Amino acid sequence: MYLIVIAWTYVTLMMAVAEATSPTGTLLGAVITFALYGLLPMGILVYILGTPSRKRAIKAREAAEQAAHDAEQAAGAREAGGPGSSAAPDAGSEAPAAAQGGAVAPVGKEP
Repeated sequence: MYLIVIAWTYVTLMMAVAEATSPTGTLLGAVITFALYGLLPMGILVYILGTPSRKRAIKAREAAEQAAHDAEQAAGAREAGGPGSSAAPDAGSEAPAAAQGGAVAPVGKEP
């Protein structure tokens, strides 16, 4: 990809030099030629062709953050429940209780 960018930049630079040194050319025309024929298309090309690598970098960063978060959660769970504990306490720092039996009446029916 970079070979294309370097080659096209060289071509447009030579076009701009030819425009600037031509008897009928101007320096402003050379700058516009270089910007519109060289920098603008190459900027678009580099952006489009660089998209997959940007996506890979974002996914790698998110995976690293998730792994760090998981490790932090695992370390916090071990500290809260003692050594080797895998059950984290609830928000009230109480151990989870078992579900109650049929003591609760169904909705809409009277006992």
